[in-house]
Amino acid sequence: YTWITNNIEKRLDEHLRSEDIKSYLFLRKPFKLVYIEEYFHPMDAIEREKQIKWRSRVKKTALINQEFNLLTELSKSKK
Repeated sequence: YTWITNNIEKRLDEHLRSEDIKSYLFLRKPFKLVYIEEYFHPMDAIEREKQIKWRSRVKKTALINQEFNLLTELSKSKK
């Protein structure tokens, strides 16, 4: 799950307090924040969010684990 925000503490609190059973994260509680990137310009953050959202689980896991060499290899193999 990815999102952009200008107040991460508030956004996490909203997710943790949510009682909306239709919410994506409500059904996946407990959850934890595993990766964060900061951008000065909102449009840069939006573009990056789009890139990450459509990556495979393998690529997302490599990003979270900072396995940048694996990301390069996965991109070459189109996985």
